[in-house]
Amino acid sequence: MDESSLATVLEALGRGGDAAGFADLGFARVDTDREARQGAPEAIVAEGKTPDEIEAIARALLEGGAGSVLATRADADARAALVRVAPELAHVDERARLAWLERALPEPRGVVAVVSAGTSDGPVAIEAQVRARLLGTEVVAHADTGVAGLHRLVPALADLRRADCVIVVAGWDAALTSVVGGIVAAPVIGVPTSTGYGAAFGGVSALLAMLNSCAAGVAVVNIDDGFGAGTIAARIARAAAGA
Repeated sequence: MDESSLATVLEALGRGGDAAGFADLGFARVDTDREARQGAPEAIVAEGKTPDEIEAIARALLEGGAGSVLATRADADARAALVRVAPELAHVDERARLAWLERALPEPRGVVAVVSAGTSDGPVAIEAQVRARLLGTEVVAHADTGVAGLHRLVPALADLRRADCVIVVAGWDAALTSVVGGIVAAPVIGVPTSTGYGAAFGGVSALLAMLNSCAAGVAVVNIDDGFGAGTIAARIARAAAGA
């Protein structure tokens, strides 16, 4: 493909307000077209960004028409920066290091069930829950259901069976993923977490265990990637519901 053809393709991706479909802030090119293009607005990874940069990106997203703005890996200063943009729309979760603005969410379609193995997995599970809900799904969550006390999974079974997609968040040996994968008919997304003692290797053991799951229908995202799992699960659930 020659340079002129590539330029034509890239311009076609934009909506026209700015030629490329992004807002050029100098330090960042904010993808204001992503929600129209993919049904999911760009999110802000707060790590490595100053509060002023976070605030500027959030304003650009809102001005570009985003229905929600989510900042992940956000410390106290980053969360405060997002809240300043639109206090009336703002929500925060300190434990999950999240801040988000809700303006116009899609009508909920489909069901995403999130189960986490241990209380320590909660921050990652919350990240997945928030992202899936912001993208327009009904989210049901069950915490502390790990295989060390498998009977704790029983209260979640009805929700797991009615879900259009299931997210399993687990560290250590991550055995809960295979258990759930062998019970439900819906696709299962495993999220390995970095919890556990030394031989857990910061989540690598959980990642490898999930990749080696003997249950069919299990896919796996990166370590601690609740955001990615929530995004994929929402797309699957909304598609299953005909959205």
